[in-house]
Amino acid sequence: MFHGASMKQDSEAASPPVGESSAQQAFASYAAPLIGQVIELAEAVREDTSPEALHKLRVSLRRLRSLWWAFAPLLDKGENARQRAVFQFLATAAGKTRDWDILIELLAQSDSGAGELLPKLEAARGETLALSRETLSNADVKRLLQEAFASTSAELDSNQEPRIALRKFAARRVSASKRSLETRIKRASRAKRSNYAAFHDVRKAGKKLRYLFEFFGPVLKGSHQRTLERLKRIQERFGHLNDTVSSEALLREHAALLAGADDMDAALLWLGRERKRRMRAAAGLLH
Repeated sequence: MFHGASMKQDSEAASPPVGESSAQQAFASYAAPLIGQVIELAEAVREDTSPEALHKLRVSLRRLRSLWWAFAPLLDKGENARQRAVFQFLATAAGKTRDWDILIELLAQSDSGAGELLPKLEAARGETLALSRETLSNADVKRLLQEAFASTSAELDSNQEPRIALRKFAARRVSASKRSLETRIKRASRAKRSNYAAFHDVRKAGKKLRYLFEFFGPVLKGSHQRTLERLKRIQERFGHLNDTVSSEALLREHAALLAGADDMDAALLWLGRERKRRMRAAAGLLH
């Protein structure tokens, strides 16, 4: 079994994927450095308690999940779903602390009048961080990711299906992701403002497409600047909406833990108003 560092070195030493190489051959060039990065970030959060460290880890795990989605047509469906579920579990473990960071940042920079609530939120964040670290440590991130890489690489190497050029494969997967995003945009544009799930689906689909452009952009034909600019706008507005929705839900979920804080109602009132404002901004982008 190889290590995350060696995977990263091997990938850096190899030439980047070219459009004429097969998708099966190119997988390792995409996966190895990303897995190495995730392993390093997972080890770093043992010492680095900053919001940025956890954010980077969660983003890298999401990119990893999107990469496995991209190569799903070449892989066994059950095994691919299992690997992606593992990545999701790890991202959720990192994300729980990150959610507290977002709530604290929102209230600290707002005029909600909830300043006295912040020390309690910081304490809750500290407890969640300890749990996140314990979960990631017990999960043995390094071993899980190495096994995922080895298993998927072996499956692609032994696959008897005809080889497909990376350029052609990448174009198909990006097109599939685009169609998924457009479907969700249409659904959200017809949904009621109270249907946040439809808006959240747009955000997830847009994020996945952006990751695919990051992976496959160099081997795709033509310019995709307009699409990327649109994705950036979607990510910004829908990301801001998600921050308020998640923060409001988190505060309500832990109302008992934060009992006795006089400014709890003020915080919820401000978050509710902010959610509606950001929902309107996101809806405006759909049209």
